[in-house]
Amino acid sequence: MNVTMLNEQPSLLKSAALLPPRLSLGATMIHHGLAKLKKEGMEQQVGMFEQLGIKPGKPWLLATGITELVAGVSSILGIATRFTAVSVIVTQAMAIAKVHRKNGFDMTKGGYEFNLALIAIALGTLMRGPGRLSLHSALERRVKRKELRHFRLLPRQRRGSMLLDALG
Repeated sequence: MNVTMLNEQPSLLKSAALLPPRLSLGATMIHHGLAKLKKEGMEQQVGMFEQLGIKPGKPWLLATGITELVAGVSSILGIATRFTAVSVIVTQAMAIAKVHRKNGFDMTKGGYEFNLALIAIALGTLMRGPGRLSLHSALERRVKRKELRHFRLLPRQRRGSMLLDALG
């Protein structure tokens, strides 16, 4: 039996393999961000933030909710995914440190199992980027076509692709 490894597949298939983790991370972060930003979620969680020693609770809750929402949208669209990944890692590490660590690994007991899975997905995105099936890739192709028309002669002309590379 001849088994073909994923890294031997066409590059489009490799890029498609990046889509499910990006979409699931994005959907999860949007869900959690919106839950924090809704009125009933905010009322409930401001007290929890302050109880955990994160004071003042409301501004930190707003910052966390907005960060999670933006990270989710960014992950789904596949733009600025490296910043997205770092923000997910930071928010989930804080959730583990402040809420879930004391409950151990098991998610059914309030543990950090799910947070660790989100961190792992974010780390993969941080290391690999969004792939070809992303807004980042579409913008990058457009910028590089424009640079090719100018023969890539001057460093100033490469700023667009360098910025996109940094954003991932």
